[in-house]
Amino acid sequence: VQLQAFGGGLVQAGGSLRLSCAASWNIFSRNDMAWYRQAPGKQRSVVASITRGGVTNYADSVKGRFTISRDNAKSTVYLQMNSLKPEDTAVYYCNALALFSRASWGQGTQVTVSS
Repeated sequence: VQLQAFGGGLVQAGGSLRLSCAASWNIFSRNDMAWYRQAPGKQRSVVASITRGGVTNYADSVKGRFTISRDNAKSTVYLQMNSLKPEDTAVYYCNALALFSRASWGQGTQVTVSS
């Protein structure tokens, strides 16, 4: 398994979750990484990204609420999600940021935010 995301769950609006993604060294060490999400009936989109050097970028909808980080020693990417909103409900995935570097998506982890 090249990418394994976990940490999702059901949380009330305003709550927090921390997602983790264990990536194979082959993918992690060579790429800028990103978290993506896909809500029912919508396309998958980038939520946050982090370069190999630790520079981060966020979608406008999550700025100030989500924080992406990476642990190079563990080949793991994290997404700390605070002040969650119902519109954050989606399946969350991690993968390389660059299209040509992406591995198979895997199952992702479901995040459900109740109002």
